[in-house]
Amino acid sequence: MHIPLNDLQAQFQSIKPEVMSAIEGVLDGMQLFLGPQNQQFEESFASYCGCEFGVSNSNGTDAIVLALRACHIGPGDEIITVSHTFIATAEAIAQVGATPVFVDIEPDTYTMNWRQLEGALSERTRAIIPVHLYGHPAEMQPIMDFARAHDLLVIEDASQAHGATYQGQRVGSFGDIACFSLYCSKNLGAYGEAGICVTNNGEMAETMRMLRDHGSKVRYQHDLMGENARMDEIQAAILNVKMPYLDGWNAQRQAHAQAYSAQLKDVVVQVPTTSSRASHVFYLYVVQVRERDQVRKHLQELGIGTGIHYPIPIHLQPACEHYGYTRGMLPVTEEVCERIISLPMYPELTAQQIQAVIDGVRQSVLASV
Repeated sequence: MHIPLNDLQAQFQSIKPEVMSAIEGVLDGMQLFLGPQNQQFEESFASYCGCEFGVSNSNGTDAIVLALRACHIGPGDEIITVSHTFIATAEAIAQVGATPVFVDIEPDTYTMNWRQLEGALSERTRAIIPVHLYGHPAEMQPIMDFARAHDLLVIEDASQAHGATYQGQRVGSFGDIACFSLYCSKNLGAYGEAGICVTNNGEMAETMRMLRDHGSKVRYQHDLMGENARMDEIQAAILNVKMPYLDGWNAQRQAHAQAYSAQLKDVVVQVPTTSSRASHVFYLYVVQVRERDQVRKHLQELGIGTGIHYPIPIHLQPACEHYGYTRGMLPVTEEVCERIISLPMYPELTAQQIQAVIDGVRQSVLASV
């Protein structure tokens, strides 16, 4: 039995008539960017997150860049964030000329260790970017308390946590701006690349709208040096089709995760933890194992796809060498990166597939001892 890490085709087939009709509607109208589909998606997704404004854009990386620029962050500024995330988080900081300052993560949820914020603070610190990783929210209450106490901005990187909640409130509604990737594999994903920022600050929203469209409100009149970071109408139409399904898909992911954890908790080193203050939407289902390479090889032989998110922490990437970090500076991050493995996770997994993965992991772990 072949079980991929993710199966986009299975989801597409379940909504294919709606998707194809939506795409055809866009092509019939030939308004191909920043049209009614974008407006509908911006409004519905912002409302879903508990925010007033949504600003659609081209991808999750650009979403963070737009947010940073709307916050007037640039050269000389420092941004506190985590190293255990996709490099786009730090990449966006670098693109505006600012400097990422990394803190370690919590060993159970893999999200920002807020207790280290004080030690990372300097006179150049302007903002914090907590990452809601794998579908689990960062500990937002102490992060927001610290930010308010030190007059810092907060930009949530919510790219992996569409619909997750913290203290009953949806992620994306805590910080000054929140950024979501809508990459094809995400819980809410386009068929290609897309992103969105949400905020309750009208001035920031207006600035991001201008920046994404070459710094312009009126065509050929450019008030800012912006960029081309628009979402096309076809992607917006697809996302509008998918929006009503998001909560149901998240519930399926949570059920799959529960089934995995019930049988794997005594097999692997660590199964995912969900804080009592949060809901986890399981963009990824990540466990820790010893002898990871052997386990992955055995699973591959069984036809079971796996991934590593992420094998090399950002602070140890060659691209970040000039920031001066060395091995040992973020010990929790470095330790978990040696043992984490992502197992198949998508709403359309069947009970038979889930059991096959569980049995395969059990076999693989035993074989690697």
